[in-house]
Amino acid sequence: MARKLEHPSLAEMNLDAVMSALSDPIRRQILSQLSCGHDDQSCIAFELPVSKSTSTHHFRVLREAGLITQRYEGTSILSALRSEDMEERFPGLLSSVMQAALAERNGASVSS
Repeated sequence: MARKLEHPSLAEMNLDAVMSALSDPIRRQILSQLSCGHDDQSCIAFELPVSKSTSTHHFRVLREAGLITQRYEGTSILSALRSEDMEERFPGLLSSVMQAALAERNGASVSS
């Protein structure tokens, strides 16, 4: 029997949980990598400046908030961004946060 990871349904996605998940720069880095077309990427493929257990925590927070899906494939856990679900539930939120994160990384200010 295949192991399954729990994900909130579209209706269960909560703005407070999403905003809390988006508040961490490591989690925004994960989302940024996934948003660049790197769906179905193994958690170990991310080069994060944190320990494996901390990395696992960040992926769990993103999954439980509904920002990503994760599924087992063999011994790997593959992650994908739920961009369509996010756009339907909270229009413009994810793209705005990703744009601001990119500008912040590039040292630019974000215009209102």
